[in-house]
Amino acid sequence: MTEGPLEWLALARGTLDRVALNRRDDAWLDAAWTNPETRVLVVQDGRALVAHEPEPALVLVPPEQAPDGERWLLGVDAGGTAYFGTSGPLPAIEGTRPSGLRHVGAVLSDQDSGLLTHLVALEHWHKNNRYCPRCGTETRTASAGHVRVCPEDESQQFPRVDPAVIMLVTDGDDRILLARGPQWPADRRSILAGFVEPGESLEQAVAREVKEEVGVPVRDVRYLGSQPWPLPQSLMLGFTAKADGDIPLYPDPEEIMDAAWYTRDELRAAIDAGDIVAPGPLSIAAQLIMRWYGGDLPKMPHF
Repeated sequence: MTEGPLEWLALARGTLDRVALNRRDDAWLDAAWTNPETRVLVVQDGRALVAHEPEPALVLVPPEQAPDGERWLLGVDAGGTAYFGTSGPLPAIEGTRPSGLRHVGAVLSDQDSGLLTHLVALEHWHKNNRYCPRCGTETRTASAGHVRVCPEDESQQFPRVDPAVIMLVTDGDDRILLARGPQWPADRRSILAGFVEPGESLEQAVAREVKEEVGVPVRDVRYLGSQPWPLPQSLMLGFTAKADGDIPLYPDPEEIMDAAWYTRDELRAAIDAGDIVAPGPLSIAAQLIMRWYGGDLPKMPHF
């Protein structure tokens, strides 16, 4: 197994300075919006326009071509260009098509991947958090799209992010544990994952989830990296963990349809035969599996 942290994660490649201190500076925001160099990314239900030739790239428009609506500050690049995002009808531009993160997140440039990841997360949060959780009053947007404020009691809501651990578990023979969730196709397999509960550490969450889902105690829990997963609002935190010896698996039927240990040769043969479809490159799961495998898998879906 390769040592060290994960080096490449598809949705953790953003390059912009988020200039968070400028989000409450109305004069700066107005000046940035009227700057002819400023660019705007438009999303509609998690999709943006993408031009696929010569390489996949987001379609960014000047502010005057953006649809009416709230504008959310995404950041500033190294050259000083400001980038905003908004949710609304996608403009009709020849040679482009609407695409979501699942289909293009892994093939966009670092900057474009970061832009789309950020904006998709904001759009989902705004659509699903319009009302004050205390009194039900409709809230207003503040801080350039990164806060919602209740006009009645001035309470603030911040974008929700749900931390989830995802772990590559190996046994005493360095076999990998792969499982299938109840809603997955019969050939789909991945590593275990689960949400962090209140009052527990990430390491405790790893051990609990593995024990709950397959009945296996683990040790040597090690953190390797994280990436946002705004599908809809998670932050995936990647770990490895070890199980001692040849431990039988007892899958929880409500969460796991089946689970098994695989050597590298067994995994390669199962993928080549079409018996297993591994996670695609967009996911941190794929990167953890490839780190254990020692390189690219024989076949991977594009998403």
